[in-house]
Amino acid sequence: MGQSSYLANVKFLIADDNAFMRTIIRRILGALGAQDVREAGDGAEALKIIQTWPADIILLDWEMTPFDGIEFTTMMRHAHDMTNTFMPIIMISAHSEYWRISKARDVGVTEFLVKPISAHTLFSRIRNVIERPRPFVNAPGFFGPDRRRREQLHNQERREHEPDQIAPDRVMEQDEINDFFSQHDSGNMPHYSPPQQDGEA
Repeated sequence: MGQSSYLANVKFLIADDNAFMRTIIRRILGALGAQDVREAGDGAEALKIIQTWPADIILLDWEMTPFDGIEFTTMMRHAHDMTNTFMPIIMISAHSEYWRISKARDVGVTEFLVKPISAHTLFSRIRNVIERPRPFVNAPGFFGPDRRRREQLHNQERREHEPDQIAPDRVMEQDEINDFFSQHDSGNMPHYSPPQQDGEA
């Protein structure tokens, strides 16, 4: 299956307060075959859109007003609408410090992309969301995609860096970020899968 047909029926919502960046993302999605793409200039507008138009994937900027991408994700993960609660969120940011990546994961972001983005990197994260959906975890202080693969990265970092803890301002590469957000099937916390839409097998 080619990319043009692969994304033809996937609905995307781009939430970014930079109109130029929204245009770039929309053009990349169009080149990848996406046909149903909507835009929001901020998080508040994005929330209004998904109340009446259920996107399949949200592409979300970190730095926005009146509230940022972290606050938007927190609202989504605690929404009363169960469909919106499970909606995949791909955060896009020009910053990739460890503390940002960790914060995004901890509030329930599904994937994280570092600007500048390319068609290849965007498609790889979209494909990961579609083909390898992470189970959702409901635990004290957290509701969102399973985040527990971090132990593997932490162990590697602790062997390679001093002191024993990763520096919060250490800039992470995209491959490291991908690993950080990847699924790890361990632990005993309950898992929840997104509800199936009508007509799905």
